[in-house]
Amino acid sequence: MNTDVKQKSFNEIIKGDTPVLVDFYADWCGPCKMMTPILKDLKSRLGDAINIIKIDAEKNAAAAIRYQVRGVPTLILFKNGHVLWQQSGVLQASQLESVIKQKLDEFESNR
Repeated sequence: MNTDVKQKSFNEIIKGDTPVLVDFYADWCGPCKMMTPILKDLKSRLGDAINIIKIDAEKNAAAAIRYQVRGVPTLILFKNGHVLWQQSGVLQASQLESVIKQKLDEFESNR
């Protein structure tokens, strides 16, 4: 039951009009821990223009498998349920901000 509720919530979130950056992580992962302050910095830069959520890839294996998460951390950018970008590894907030803006611009121009 819990998984269905979480999965439904996740699906509702990524299908929204507000872009969502999902951070697939694991508790044991050192680089994943480095992402927390970077994502806080990114959120302060972009504010309400983006939602950022963290998903434990081991506790939510179905979502990790669905989006072919093969390593952690993996970041995936969604808008209206579409995957706009996906990359594994640590990126700095300025890099993430640049990639997100570029991918959102591309998405909007292709609509």
